[in-house]
Amino acid sequence: MNLRYQRGHVRERRKKNGTTYWEFMWREQDGLGKRVRRTTMIGTLEDYPTRELAQAVVNDLRMRINEDRNRKTNHNIKVTDLIDHYVSTELSTTETRYSHATRIIYREFLIRWVKPRWGNFNLTDVRTIAVETWLRQLRRRDGDELANSTKAKIRNVMSVLFNHAIRYE
Repeated sequence: MNLRYQRGHVRERRKKNGTTYWEFMWREQDGLGKRVRRTTMIGTLEDYPTRELAQAVVNDLRMRINEDRNRKTNHNIKVTDLIDHYVSTELSTTETRYSHATRIIYREFLIRWVKPRWGNFNLTDVRTIAVETWLRQLRRRDGDELANSTKAKIRNVMSVLFNHAIRYE
């Protein structure tokens, strides 16, 4: 069976009662090999006022839809998709693996430091030397050098993130 990577499509829909919501559409093959269109409601426009916010919510779903496809070595996964999957699975409020404070700090480091620099990279394109160089050059907003302990924490969060990718293949 030829598996296709499903990016899907996010669109605005309106219910009969006038409520506007975001809907995610994709296609998959049923047991007979026939392509079937699937849809799911993401949330209302009040929950996610912009298309970009709705797309971010969809990244975790997109990874689950493409789970079999993602196991193939020729498929590229963006670091942003990995971060969104990690946040929704490992850092969710129902997960007891990490303390509440750890979940907050990990989420903050991922959003503030890792995602802006590495988010658009394919997972296979992130190189150790490039990460080490980037960590050495990190600066605070006021221009002062970041403390070594903070750099070590960012490095550790990236390590945890990549271990998560290995665990979920």
